[in-house]
Amino acid sequence: MSTVLDSIIEGVLEDVKAREVPLSQLRERLDSAPQLRGARNALVQSGTQVISEVKRSSPSKGALAHIPSPAKLAEKYQAGGAAVVSVLTEERRFKGSIADFLEVRSAIHLPVLRKDFIVTEFQVLESRIMGADLLLLIVAGLSQSQYCDFYQMATELGMDVLVEVHNHEELERAFEINPAIIGVNSRNLKTLELDARIFDELLPEIPSTVIKVAESGISERHEVAHIEALGGDAILVGETLVKAGDPAGAIARLLGRNEAGTL
Repeated sequence: MSTVLDSIIEGVLEDVKAREVPLSQLRERLDSAPQLRGARNALVQSGTQVISEVKRSSPSKGALAHIPSPAKLAEKYQAGGAAVVSVLTEERRFKGSIADFLEVRSAIHLPVLRKDFIVTEFQVLESRIMGADLLLLIVAGLSQSQYCDFYQMATELGMDVLVEVHNHEELERAFEINPAIIGVNSRNLKTLELDARIFDELLPEIPSTVIKVAESGISERHEVAHIEALGGDAILVGETLVKAGDPAGAIARLLGRNEAGTL
């Protein structure tokens, strides 16, 4: 039986095919790719770090926010203390685009995460050429060989990788290659159901040497405090921030800080 994730990947593959060129042509462009900014270094700073997301829509909620200027929103995230800015580039369900990514990266100095469903070598190379400092690999959407190959390819190209898991089986698969950053997504991408208890189950199982990112469904300070108590190092937040009239203030509130940035 087909899942929501299967449907999304099917659309992604169609979109990739429409813009695909030979990998040899992409490799020729690597020499002119932007210098990377070190996402992992940004996420290992003291305190809870925030990956703030430019997110127009989602399969579970539909349209979230009108974002006329992704660059201006990203600038607000940067001013508000975000460590990394995430940009959706999946077009069909999330209404993102590569153009959004390029606009954001040219406007800020923070590392930028390409948030998409990476299922081909083409997308890995494409991401590096775009200037993706951090690349998302969703274990549930990849075979084990794809996961291992794409991770190795991305890291050899200099990118950091956020490995996303949702359950114990996926976490065990993730551990096979000792990733530096693991994201625990409380939303099951196969059903779109949200269950914050997955943070309690998985975050404590991840070694302290790995950067632990909590993803999805985070909107209140007490939720962030609980994630911190579980050993989480960072949070990835989209909906809460794009719907906030004051993104910088929303980041401060999630981190338990006042507007001046102090505790």
